[in-house]
Amino acid sequence: SAMALLILLAATALGVALGLLPWAPVNRFCTAPSNQTGFLCDDRVTCIPASWVCDRASHCRNGEDEQEKLCGDLPHSLPGYLVFLCSNHRSWVYADQRCDGMNDCGDCSDETGSLASCPLCGREWWSCIPVHYEYCSCIPRRLCQDGIQHCLSWSDEYVC
Repeated sequence: SAMALLILLAATALGVALGLLPWAPVNRFCTAPSNQTGFLCDDRVTCIPASWVCDRASHCRNGEDEQEKLCGDLPHSLPGYLVFLCSNHRSWVYADQRCDGMNDCGDCSDETGSLASCPLCGREWWSCIPVHYEYCSCIPRRLCQDGIQHCLSWSDEYVC
């Protein structure tokens, strides 16, 4: 019986090595550059931002970021850590688009909603109530004093 167990173990190891038996499920969560939520490629080194998954351009060496089983029924086929559901429940964005300063959901729930849990405006941003719907509660400082009103209070032109 010890010999049978050895043969079984050897056959299993050979099957895994040759790719005949499936590997255990893989945790692909990683932190991409700029502390963004990411997707770990098969090489276990490359971590791509969540929004690069299923974008019709392969960023992983083996193309695992564009596989049908991952991209077949968006967003349902994606792992939960790659998706942020907007407050209107009909829209979603990739997790790395949450708290990026842009109104990706269309209702600002990815920037100001309680589920987003975004930090206050960073040093590169100016806090105000914006006029342009592209932003939610902060505008990039590069838009300060550019001759165009971005904040209802005009603070981007006179104070920022």
